[in-house]
Amino acid sequence: GLDRGVGAVISTFVDGRAFPMFGVLFGYGVAQIVRRQRESGREWWPVRKLLWRRSLVLVVLGFAHGMLLYVGDILAAYGVLLFVGVWALRWKDIWLFVVAGLFLVLTALPTDDSLSTMTEATDPAMLPVNLFEQFGDRLAVQPYIALLGPIGFMTPFLIGLWAGRRRIIERPDEHLTLLRTTAVAGLTIAILGALPVSLVIGGIVDRPSADDLSIFGPLHDASGVFGGFGYAALIVLIARRLSNRQGPVTLAIAAVGQRSLTCYLSQSVIWAIVFTPYLLDLSTTLTTTTTALLAIATWLATVLMADRMRKANYRGPFEKLIRWFTYKTAATRSRSSGSLA
Repeated sequence: GLDRGVGAVISTFVDGRAFPMFGVLFGYGVAQIVRRQRESGREWWPVRKLLWRRSLVLVVLGFAHGMLLYVGDILAAYGVLLFVGVWALRWKDIWLFVVAGLFLVLTALPTDDSLSTMTEATDPAMLPVNLFEQFGDRLAVQPYIALLGPIGFMTPFLIGLWAGRRRIIERPDEHLTLLRTTAVAGLTIAILGALPVSLVIGGIVDRPSADDLSIFGPLHDASGVFGGFGYAALIVLIARRLSNRQGPVTLAIAAVGQRSLTCYLSQSVIWAIVFTPYLLDLSTTLTTTTTALLAIATWLATVLMADRMRKANYRGPFEKLIRWFTYKTAATRSRSSGSLA
């Protein structure tokens, strides 16, 4: 009963709701990079090439992450999304919303492949029985995840680009009505859209037919996009309230955001050790509840790690890597062009 309750809570508030929030923030960050580069006098073509270098390092890092630690990696999907999304940088706002809406409709179409309702056995690529089979199994599925993943991220990414143009996160006082409306409406839609699946997981209603699940699953996924918007807006509002009360807890959590890539990859190390069959193999031992507790403990560990980095004034190894590859390469090519000239 406890596991069913925890599963229902996770399905309602977490599954398919956190990833869209990260997609919004990813698009917002891209808009920030573009604005800074344009303000420094760069033309559009050099800015595109800079972002393509960033997308390349994300794809390479994501591929390594998926092969070694977690096959459900999102970094490579982000890299592919950025490679294609660069062409949206100069779109008018109306086109950002139109294309975002089309991809949202695509997400909501009936299908049996929704992760929220899928009941197939775990793929061997997720829980490999040995190291050698791991590489073979994952090599076959990695391209599909990297290439199809951007479909689900496109809507929040484009909305994030729009929000970045308006500097909504940086200037919340100018957008309070929008933020409050988005927080309330987004989370309400996300909760209501999750209920058909969450009530089944919680054992409150009987499992519906396959035809109904093919509708409820995409409804859960599509409403989760609004949940991502709602969470992003809610966090901005909370951060605004805490802006003048930055205690040690607030600073530690902010340090995680500033080192999100390093924290994300560090969490995957824990999950790989705990669940991989040829390591601790606790996938059939831990329950939904104990797995949730492990997730919370893992996140708290990354908070402590990020806070130690903050106090040491250390940016984070993977943040330094992606920044070096993105900007150092651009600076080197710029100096080379100047020397040739």
